[in-house]
Amino acid sequence: MSAMRSSSFYLKSDHVLPLELQHRSSRSSCLPRLLRLVVSETECHRLLRVPGTIQRHQSRLEHTKAFDDDSFDIPSLNSCWSDNEGSSYYMMSSSDGEDSDGEIIINPVSDMDLPSVKVSTNDALTLTIHRFAMIGMQRKKSKIRYGAFVNMGLIGFITAFLLLIDGCVWRIVRLPLEPFYLTRPFFMSTVIASCAGYIFLPLLDSLHAYQNIRKEGPFRHSLKESTPTMGGLFFVPVGVAVALYIAGFSSVEVTGAAAVTLAYAAIGLLHDTLAFLDNQNYGLFTALRILLEMTVGIFFSSWLDCTRISSPYGMKKLVPLPAPIGIVSLGRCYMPLTSFCFVSMGNGVKLTDGLDGLAGGTAAFAFVAMSIAVLPISPGLAIFGASMAGACVGFLLHNRYEASISMGDTGSIAIGGALAAMASCTGMFFPLFISSGIFVLEAFSVILQESCFKATESLWGYGHRLLQMAPFHHYMELCGFKEPVIVAGSYAVSAFLSLFAAYVGLTSV
Repeated sequence: MSAMRSSSFYLKSDHVLPLELQHRSSRSSCLPRLLRLVVSETECHRLLRVPGTIQRHQSRLEHTKAFDDDSFDIPSLNSCWSDNEGSSYYMMSSSDGEDSDGEIIINPVSDMDLPSVKVSTNDALTLTIHRFAMIGMQRKKSKIRYGAFVNMGLIGFITAFLLLIDGCVWRIVRLPLEPFYLTRPFFMSTVIASCAGYIFLPLLDSLHAYQNIRKEGPFRHSLKESTPTMGGLFFVPVGVAVALYIAGFSSVEVTGAAAVTLAYAAIGLLHDTLAFLDNQNYGLFTALRILLEMTVGIFFSSWLDCTRISSPYGMKKLVPLPAPIGIVSLGRCYMPLTSFCFVSMGNGVKLTDGLDGLAGGTAAFAFVAMSIAVLPISPGLAIFGASMAGACVGFLLHNRYEASISMGDTGSIAIGGALAAMASCTGMFFPLFISSGIFVLEAFSVILQESCFKATESLWGYGHRLLQMAPFHHYMELCGFKEPVIVAGSYAVSAFLSLFAAYVGLTSV
């Protein structure tokens, strides 16, 4: 192939068909590469007279396919072959670098032969596209490895953070606590949730519990229609069970937080089930779902008001804030704040669950921050938060790019309810909204989008969208950012916010 330079040939029996591939960079176009195909009978005879430029492959036709990372994939010719023997991969190289206007050289990576297929001259352009498209498979594998590296960084950061807190926990609580007080429930939930995924994933796949993708979303999301959903069915109960096992049922705060988490998971499960049976992505009506979430929040606030919980202040309905404000008593305003917290957090996590690993990773950071913030007030709730963080990380092993399963509303709404319960029991609302900055941003982008559209529609007769698409992560996708890059950036922001939220929580007590 090296002697051929930019010329490639499909050989079928004794017939030789030349294909001239010219590679040019186009900075003004949205496509990073432009492939042009020149097929000429005169050029065919000219090349046939050049000695040493043709390598014959008897009755064999290899194909490649290549597209940009954010483009969709065209089905390969494998589905058209009745006697498929394997696949060959090619990589494209240029002597002048990737961005040059030089010639293309296609080098085979494997030595496996593919079955022959009859090709006409009119199909040359389609076959060329298929051949170059196979190059994208290697880039796809590298992106999957990139998702694994991001997960390893997340696990390493959280582990180091929890070990640091466990090492100086006696300075924070001033009570004798067990060794690895937060690290132990975190790792227990991580291991159990990851193992449970291997059991539930084939089960959900056999039930064809696939998520329904709306057509107005980014086109690449249509490729996720065959991804099972309702992943919250296995990792949310794991986080709750591990917390109850370690903290015990004697902890009133942990029992209440576990109950409201399961109640929110039931609301999400009802939504996912109706959406699955309806074959649409609508499920519960939005007003009905918010009403159910608000009802659970009001019941939980009433339960807090009539239940004796452990508090170092000896009073309820207190909100610790950093100096110089200090502790603030909200009185009757505490119940509306609690209900608002439940509804906003549940919907914030739900809106964030649009990319592989986005909601699970940011939720893990938020749980870790809340565990440290509530540690001086309620050590039992700190165990609950660490356990839920571990369950989210265990789920990420199946939900990282490219995801094998999505959490669905069963998991996202339950995560929001668990975070809101931790804040409601301790009054740590300020650290909650700091650590949940990604969720707040996603919800705020949707609110702004809806408000701007309705306001301009009432004023001018037609709606104007503030963003190209909401929530915010869809806007980032349409701006050209790749999915793993958006997730990694969100993890970095969440890590910083979790550190800041933990510091604010510890200095507010």
